[in-house]
Amino acid sequence: MKRVYFLLAFSAFGLNAYGQKTIDQKVAELLSKMTLEEKVGQMVQYSGFEYATGPQHSNSAAVLDEIKKGKVGSMLNVAGSEETRAFQKLAMQSRLKIPLLFGQDVIHGYRTTFPVNLGQAASWDLEMIEKSERIAATEAAAYGIHWTFAPMVDIARDPRWGRVMEGSGEDTYLGTKIGLARIKGFQGRGLGSLDAVMACAKHFAAYGAAVGGRDYNSVDMSLRQLNETYLPPFKAAAEAGVATFMNSFNDINGVPATANQYIQRKLLKGKWNYKGFVVSDWGSIGEMVPHGYAKDANEAAERAVQGGSDMDMESRVYMAELPKLVKEGKVNPKLIDDAAGRILTKKFEMGLFDDPFRFSNEKRQKEQTDNQENRKFGRAFGSKSIVLLKNQGNILPLSKTVKTVALIGPFGKETVANHGFWSIAFKDDNQRIVSQFDGIKNQLDKNSTLLYAKGCNVDDQDKSQFAEAVETAKKA
Repeated sequence: MKRVYFLLAFSAFGLNAYGQKTIDQKVAELLSKMTLEEKVGQMVQYSGFEYATGPQHSNSAAVLDEIKKGKVGSMLNVAGSEETRAFQKLAMQSRLKIPLLFGQDVIHGYRTTFPVNLGQAASWDLEMIEKSERIAATEAAAYGIHWTFAPMVDIARDPRWGRVMEGSGEDTYLGTKIGLARIKGFQGRGLGSLDAVMACAKHFAAYGAAVGGRDYNSVDMSLRQLNETYLPPFKAAAEAGVATFMNSFNDINGVPATANQYIQRKLLKGKWNYKGFVVSDWGSIGEMVPHGYAKDANEAAERAVQGGSDMDMESRVYMAELPKLVKEGKVNPKLIDDAAGRILTKKFEMGLFDDPFRFSNEKRQKEQTDNQENRKFGRAFGSKSIVLLKNQGNILPLSKTVKTVALIGPFGKETVANHGFWSIAFKDDNQRIVSQFDGIKNQLDKNSTLLYAKGCNVDDQDKSQFAEAVETAKKA
């Protein structure tokens, strides 16, 4: 019994080892105990092994070993109370037992899917947008997630750019207001609340102005246009206390955002006095090599950390190169301390040093798996976001007594596709999602007929199904 009491006392002391010190003091004390490799480890983010949002390095055994050695600061695409707890247990085997941060692209809902972001913006309803992110944060946090890579506050004025669906359109003022509503929804009553997640303002900066609407392309603009049109949503996000920033894939006037000292050091961390941390986009540090800005991974790591990128998402160059660069005198160790310190600060603010497993709770996850109130709100929000261009002859809403209705299009009988892009996939999606065909059929009178024709495929030039679609429409 004495031995049990001793272990309990030791555990309690471990959780409160920093006493009544401020977070800044706790971070400084922890940094003083860390090796260079452990500090750089905080700047490393890897993806989980099931869901990837970019090209993956597949050596999972090595990743697990690095976590146990304290050489990983964050994981993305790891979700669920059981999975996050398992990864966190590995981190608790490290020398200093520094907890992991778990990130996920929670873009327009988590378990409950809401309209894509551009559709939400079409509602002009800031209260509903904020509430949708409150729900998304509550659900995501219940699944063990600490951090979302949202909101995207890029201003997009070229419809050829495929990422327009993730943002709020072309207007700087509206985009700023919606971005602030999303941050408030995600972060709720403050970091550390069990129904809040860290938000991330992305993509810093001017990603939506890529030449020709081509993703990853160059951005060529005056500083005046940059400051008047593309930076205001980010400045407002920083002032609102958004937890993190993500830099963008594009270059700005020849300098990649990932290594851009002007936007990341002079503006964000300098003039704006931003205290959060900056994460790269997927692999963007390493991609400076094929894009021609760095000659190799070593130079890419050097330029990225000097440019202000605090965390490397899946490039795998920071751990391989930064310790060497510091020892060779090419990178000031103060930059490493600053980056690692910013990341550790957020872990303290989230309460993870008090309890690394506090977000990995099976009971809360079960409560948020099929929350009917959330689904009811999602339905209301969906109707609010619809933009009806023309309602000739007041054909909508459909009368229950209409005799024949034709549904035309490749998504008519789809289920999972109704999530929209950048949604969260679940194994029971086929069972829980109602297709448009079944949804309409369920609302019509039992004596009505619902016809269907696919009409075309989603992404090719095949016109062979056009005739069938026209004939089906004529019957309705």
